[in-house]
Amino acid sequence: MGTTLDKKLVIAISSRALFDLSKSHQVYEEEGLNAYSDYQIEHEEEPLEPGEAFPLVEKMLRINARLGNDKGVEVVLLSRNSADTGLRVFNSIQHYGLTISRAAFCGGESPWRYINAFGCQLFLSSEAEDVRNALECGVAAATLVSNKGANRSTDQLRFAFDGDAVLFSDEAERVFKAQGLDAFTASEQASARTPLSGGPFKSFLSALHDIQQALPAEDPPIRTALVTARSAPTHERVIRTLRAWNIRIDESIFLGGLDKTEFLRAYEADVFFDDQPAHCASASPHVATGHVPHGVANEH
Repeated sequence: MGTTLDKKLVIAISSRALFDLSKSHQVYEEEGLNAYSDYQIEHEEEPLEPGEAFPLVEKMLRINARLGNDKGVEVVLLSRNSADTGLRVFNSIQHYGLTISRAAFCGGESPWRYINAFGCQLFLSSEAEDVRNALECGVAAATLVSNKGANRSTDQLRFAFDGDAVLFSDEAERVFKAQGLDAFTASEQASARTPLSGGPFKSFLSALHDIQQALPAEDPPIRTALVTARSAPTHERVIRTLRAWNIRIDESIFLGGLDKTEFLRAYEADVFFDDQPAHCASASPHVATGHVPHGVANEH
């Protein structure tokens, strides 16, 4: 039987999310593809600076030392570069000691079509169109929109998720958008014992939960948090939904419409996923932030 990644958490990352390619991308924008290729080849022995997703990837890969060989995390590079211009990217991967060995270099084409072939459960990119295509394929995906935030020095990896339209479907959010807060509250109270449908990040959260279960409870390397604008009495349906899914989440923060940024900083999130562009804009200067272009908030 050939090698498979069936038992691993597979994360796809674009080269522009993993490394800072702003200088070379500027060459491409101003001078075209040939100049970009020449630039990358000329500088291929110069390591690229880490990008927005680099700390996240580095911490995810460290978890493998605490798991068996057939489990753990596999990071796959998906890039619009050709293999020729992508040599600088792989040289940089080797320079930083990242255990990334699988990649698809697509020569200018969008790489998202390889997501399902690799069995990816998460895709992080700076290209919003690629992220939308990945979501349509049923894969959790986010566009990294953050500025350089502070990176925590510990190895523990802290994920923060919005609820509606990220972990859960946008069914309740649609009621809120169409009919207002009172109707939303009444609807959620009436449906408190009916689990919400899963959103685009349900499977990814489940995979994280499985890894957490395989690790010692003391000094866990992964911690998860729900950071939601909901408040009592609409909290009950969320709690019962996670219970029905048999997924444990470490912290649940019900904010009742308060700005999320200070709470994300207090939690010390390594990455935060939200569907609302306004929430992402507020958090992005302080926390690595992934916009999830899904649900009613992203319909035009």
